[in-house]
Amino acid sequence: MTIPAARKTAGFMHATPDAKQSALSRMELFAAEAARAKASDLAFAAASTLKKAIQAYHKADWREAALNAASAADLDPDSGTAYHLLALALDNLGQMSAAADMYQKALRLQPDDPDIYLNVGLAAWKMNMLEQAERAFRLYIEARPHCPKGYTNLGGCLRDMGRFDDAIDLVRDAIYLIPQAELLWNTLGTICGENSDFENAVTFYKEAIRINPETDRFWHNLAYALTHMGPLDEAMASYNRALELNTTHEGSATDRLEMIHARGLCGASIGALDQAWTDYETRLDPAYGNAVLISVKPPAWRGEDLGGKRVLIVGEQGIGDEIMFAETVPDLIEACGPDGKVMIACDHRLVPIFQRSFPQAFVAPQYNAKKGAKTIRIAPWADGPYACDVHLAAGTALKYLRTTTEMFGKHGSYLKADPDRTEFWRRKLSSIGSELKVGICWRSGFLNVQRRKHYAAIEDWAKALNVPGVRLINLQYGDCRDELARARALTGGDIVAFEDLDLKDDLNEAAALSAALDLVISAPTATAAMAAALGTETWFVLPGRSWPQLGTDRYPWYPRTKVITAPGFGDWPTILNGMSDAIRTRTNEPPL
Repeated sequence: MTIPAARKTAGFMHATPDAKQSALSRMELFAAEAARAKASDLAFAAASTLKKAIQAYHKADWREAALNAASAADLDPDSGTAYHLLALALDNLGQMSAAADMYQKALRLQPDDPDIYLNVGLAAWKMNMLEQAERAFRLYIEARPHCPKGYTNLGGCLRDMGRFDDAIDLVRDAIYLIPQAELLWNTLGTICGENSDFENAVTFYKEAIRINPETDRFWHNLAYALTHMGPLDEAMASYNRALELNTTHEGSATDRLEMIHARGLCGASIGALDQAWTDYETRLDPAYGNAVLISVKPPAWRGEDLGGKRVLIVGEQGIGDEIMFAETVPDLIEACGPDGKVMIACDHRLVPIFQRSFPQAFVAPQYNAKKGAKTIRIAPWADGPYACDVHLAAGTALKYLRTTTEMFGKHGSYLKADPDRTEFWRRKLSSIGSELKVGICWRSGFLNVQRRKHYAAIEDWAKALNVPGVRLINLQYGDCRDELARARALTGGDIVAFEDLDLKDDLNEAAALSAALDLVISAPTATAAMAAALGTETWFVLPGRSWPQLGTDRYPWYPRTKVITAPGFGDWPTILNGMSDAIRTRTNEPPL
């Protein structure tokens, strides 16, 4: 996408008035004036078709809007408005490459229309073309220096580039220019929040609310920040207020689903599970932005009796989620009884582990298909002799089988590693010394600017765990050789890495290694979930409270867990000191 010289982040919501809606208002005026002018039959037909496209867009019928906008452009190839609307419709259909081409045509025909620059910036941002988005937003600001939308979106874009100081300076200067622009205060809050400064984020959200207390997104953002620093009852009240305003003002249905989902996770964080799991089901709504989409033949299970039924459990989200949600599988097997059958569709890497752990079930891989920009989970084998009566997304069992925290963990360690391979790893670990064998995994395999705040660097881990009597074993999946080399150089200690073991894709072997270890210390990753579900003592190192704790000081899903964190979110010095003290206590070494 070449650009001449409101999107949302996870958790936070940008509160920019819809740039597309602003452009639509101008398009409506243009179409009406063109239709009244009746300069020619062709021009009148183009204007009438454009009006139909706008009407379809208002109804969120993106396909019809795109078809009519394309027809209007065919009738009047010089209509930048038609190409602009076509780009907006294609954008909503997830056809970003085609949308980019249409934005370019609109820009060539209407280079002085600032709304096009704003929407081009939003599209580029959505495609992670951040430098192009930055240029487009700066052109919009140049054209409309007193409009907060440009600063709001540019600030968010700079934040996603990791340029937090630039983003704060930009928005702060804009606030001096437009002090009563509540959008700017909200944006300043999101920038601080993504930089782990939730205390200031709360202050800025409250200022946005003081200026305009009727905006649901401001209340949602305040709630999200409070879930990280507390108090959680205030966070829940803020989510409820956001939902009230969304209903009262007939706000975005998509925003409403995100608010309900976020409230569900907050409810889980305080152990209020009945309402939490009901809210959590919004993840299955196709209109939810990060929806879990499942396409299988049998109807969804709604909590009815399963005796004698054939039930298909479909894994969802990531590997760690599939492992965590499998805690309910023994209950589902019991509910089906001897005349029923549980069938599990899961990531192919988990198939041997789940089949060994749940021998009464049938386990086979799930597959991913695409519908536009969304991923759909399918299990084409679940037919014929494997046909089922009902299906459920793995996390849905929580709503019916885990309504209190006391109901968790009753099966103890519910996954089983290959016993022969576990014994192999025990012997191998024993051959390298008598120290406590501690597996470590310090980060997720997927890192971006927003996610980095959830993890500390390996160098910090190595310093904290450089304790006599401890032998560190690498469990970090992916290519981490450079990180390991830096940690070894810093501490002078060794971190044992088995180079021939693929910790990402050979989960069956990784599980055997985890089961052979004395202790696993990990960030909240699939590695931690696997070790904990196998029954290995597992310490979760968290930047702050996490909803799977369910309001406790551990992970109730698993039998032997400990949580190491700090009262303030992302206070890594305190967290790492706590980790060091804990491992020294575990090895009877005096604290530093």
